[in-house]
Amino acid sequence: MIKEVGRLNIDDYKLMDSQVEKIFRNLDKGKEALAIKQITDMGNTANYFVREELGKRLAVYTGKGNLDQICGDLLTDFLYGLRATGLFYFYYKYQDSPEHIIRTLEKTVETVPWESETICFELWKRFPEAMREHMPIWAESENEKKRAMSMHGMENIAGKNPQFVLTFLSRLLDDDSEEVQKKISHILTQVGRVRPIQTYTNVRRWLLDADDTRFNTIWQTLKKLANIFTQKSKREKGNDFMSITKRVVGEWRADSNPRVQSMGTKLSSVIHIRNKVNAKK
Repeated sequence: MIKEVGRLNIDDYKLMDSQVEKIFRNLDKGKEALAIKQITDMGNTANYFVREELGKRLAVYTGKGNLDQICGDLLTDFLYGLRATGLFYFYYKYQDSPEHIIRTLEKTVETVPWESETICFELWKRFPEAMREHMPIWAESENEKKRAMSMHGMENIAGKNPQFVLTFLSRLLDDDSEEVQKKISHILTQVGRVRPIQTYTNVRRWLLDADDTRFNTIWQTLKKLANIFTQKSKREKGNDFMSITKRVVGEWRADSNPRVQSMGTKLSSVIHIRNKVNAKK
């Protein structure tokens, strides 16, 4: 029996391969109902790795059965494990066709959230141009899940395309969804670590006319960056992030704009407190 939790071992893979061979044979013989039952029995699991590996193995099928239709139906099944299996099937079968994968994700962004996020992350890494084309459309969706997921994995392009990321975030900055705000904070933290000059320049501009909600959103992110600043990690202190952050905080404290000045004062206070704590360690 394939394990119900945790990563799979060689025995699990062997058992799965054997079961998938039976599924393929039944499809080729026209025994579709039996094949669907076998897929259902294996895919109806809480184990993420089983769902992924099953979808991946089904994706190599080249026989007579209409597995696209079967797995397409899985995407709307009432069982989460089967919806996830169907998603992984299309991801691996069309892994070189980002347009096809994105169309599939349109159907699963709400119903298979964890696996959809994993795939979005990979798409930003492997197909940034396709994501740059489609995710701005998602960002304008009435669906908050879709707006939030449009940013998932965007940190993969933060180093090469920081201004695209920052402009993208600026369009969602005042979104009233807590889920969207959390995603903004995460991505902004990541781009701030690798491209601090561009990040602080954009953040200052966002602060100029910020209301309390926007100010708090920005504060939650910059507080994380301030914590990174005070970490004793040599890796963090070996790049420009440290010197740039120190200079920016000083400049903001003296800024003529009250919002920028307030943010600079708050950041300076956090850094001072963290440094005192670290000095005692």
